[in-house]
Amino acid sequence: MEADQYFMEGGVYNFDATKLKLAHNYCQNQTRAWMKTDGDQVNVDKIIVSNTFTQEWEMKAYYDMAKEHGYKVYSLIVENRHGGVNEHNVPVEVLEKMDGRFEVKLM
Repeated sequence: MEADQYFMEGGVYNFDATKLKLAHNYCQNQTRAWMKTDGDQVNVDKIIVSNTFTQEWEMKAYYDMAKEHGYKVYSLIVENRHGGVNEHNVPVEVLEKMDGRFEVKLM
């Protein structure tokens, strides 16, 4: 599940920054729906959320949902050590802001 899926229309990615909050709400709501239980039965065994989280608070809702529904959370940090392509044409200044606010809490 990704917030980017909110911007898919007929197989075409149409990003609209004014709808970013809606996209993240969509992602959280879909994740929550997959986590809901039917009695003792978990709806989905494994859920992958693939978003560009740069700060702890952006992940909090997912951690809270996982705790509520008994899921274990694994975080994977993907670094751009390979000179990867900017898939969604995010402006360099936006990428630099994201880099500047990036925080990670290792346990």
